[in-house]
Amino acid sequence: MSKALNHLGLATRAGKLVTGDELVLKMIRSSEAKLVIVAGDASPNTQKKFRDKCATYKVPLMIGFDRERLGSSVGRPERVVLALTDQGFADMITKEIVKTSEVEYIE
Repeated sequence: MSKALNHLGLATRAGKLVTGDELVLKMIRSSEAKLVIVAGDASPNTQKKFRDKCATYKVPLMIGFDRERLGSSVGRPERVVLALTDQGFADMITKEIVKTSEVEYIE
């Protein structure tokens, strides 16, 4: 498993990560989300919804990995969308993602 996914597990244990459509949208709207990650195998509608919402609220967005790997990295079954609420974790994961080619989209 990549370092970025390991960092997602750390963020989960630290209480700095939220999952699920509605919670992530709430974090984006309230500017608490520092980085949003959407699974690469999410539906095109889901990807577009979060791409548009993140662009509107100027929240960095990553689309990559798959729902199973995202879920297992945070200790839950399949996860399609995650939001980091801590800038330190967001920076750490962004730095690791840039090194790998597992992500399709970074904004």
